[in-house]
Amino acid sequence: MSKKICIVGLGYVGLPLAHAFAKKYDVVGFDINENRIKELNEANDTTLELTSEQLKEVLPKFNSQLSNNKLTISNDIKQIEDCNIYIVTVPTPIDNSNRPDLTPLIKSSQTIGKVLKKDDIVIYESTVYPGVTEEVCVPQLEDVSGLKFNSDFYCGYSPERINPGDKEHTVTKILKITSGSTPKIADIVDELYSSIIVAGTFKASSIKVAEAAKVIENTQRDVNIALINELALIFDNLGIATNEVIDAAATKWNFIKLKPGLVGGHCIGVDPYYLTYKAEELGYKPNLILGARQINNGMSKFIAEKTIKQMIQKGKIIKDSNILIMGLTFKENCPDIRNTKVVDIIEELKEYGANIDVYEPWIDEKDKGYYDYNFVENLFESTKKYEAIVVAVGHDKFKQFSQEQFESLITGESLIIDVKGIVPNPTWTL
Repeated sequence: MSKKICIVGLGYVGLPLAHAFAKKYDVVGFDINENRIKELNEANDTTLELTSEQLKEVLPKFNSQLSNNKLTISNDIKQIEDCNIYIVTVPTPIDNSNRPDLTPLIKSSQTIGKVLKKDDIVIYESTVYPGVTEEVCVPQLEDVSGLKFNSDFYCGYSPERINPGDKEHTVTKILKITSGSTPKIADIVDELYSSIIVAGTFKASSIKVAEAAKVIENTQRDVNIALINELALIFDNLGIATNEVIDAAATKWNFIKLKPGLVGGHCIGVDPYYLTYKAEELGYKPNLILGARQINNGMSKFIAEKTIKQMIQKGKIIKDSNILIMGLTFKENCPDIRNTKVVDIIEELKEYGANIDVYEPWIDEKDKGYYDYNFVENLFESTKKYEAIVVAVGHDKFKQFSQEQFESLITGESLIIDVKGIVPNPTWTL
């Protein structure tokens, strides 16, 4: 059977996947965001996961030599009617109560249900708790299509492992977990991904096992970081430098060397809530995981309070003070602002009456428009001075600044709060 693939959702996960598959298959990238469709068809990826040259490789508009192997980008459902493999890569966020919001998954399944045909395969990549594919998504596919699961159509689950901003561990270079709703479909799904994933695949025994494997990847990281963050809180009270303690402990061969910090983004700060939701639904209270989430969510408040305390100790007036926040994205060297915890630092400092400026070279004007902040464009050309600087994100560009450059931005006694440990001689570092 010849394969025509539809990728539903063209964000940080879907677009690189669509590009990889388009090197070997006829692919349609489907997204409901009209602006996203327009920019991608002009070979412009604002997430910066793909370059313009990479997009032009697979877009017929720019490469007239393309025939069967190409990428069509559209929001027209008619364009995906003749696909026989559908891969869903939409976000799985949480609501204000930290409960899973499955709306994007449900709506995507309903859309696919309108074009689903006999023997089609629907593969989900979005992070979920065990059971979502078969208990939530499949009923939507059946209801809309009128077809029967594992008789007329089939499903698979292959969790995404995209690391935004990482140009080394790209989609084809990361080992991929695969699974299918029957043994035969599991083989087909595994073969499909094996055709583009040079790092290899791991075929899980069931869809639920694959779902569980994904959600614990980020839950484990969240718990480990929470331990280091809690140690940082303890060591700060003891007057000990956390990084020095970690460096000393890391001389033991089996010590896991992690750094304290903010835990934001769409994965580590969100995925554990999917697992805790399901656990509590089953009557089990996951105290360790929830405790880790509480610690990590509290780090922004701790950093803001530390900034204020340092200002008071240096005799600086808090109300109407000017504070510069360096970095707004959830991690270094990428434009991803989803669930960034730097926002919580800013809002906490504003509660004290401080005036906040933000310097963030990685995000564009569209994303800046999401926030009612004063963004600084040319950092060292302005005559404005600040009572304090908070270096919140470890962009490589910031690492190039000298101690003198940092201090040139400060009025009065130097006060630099270094969350990421990149300033040569900070006043305080996490």
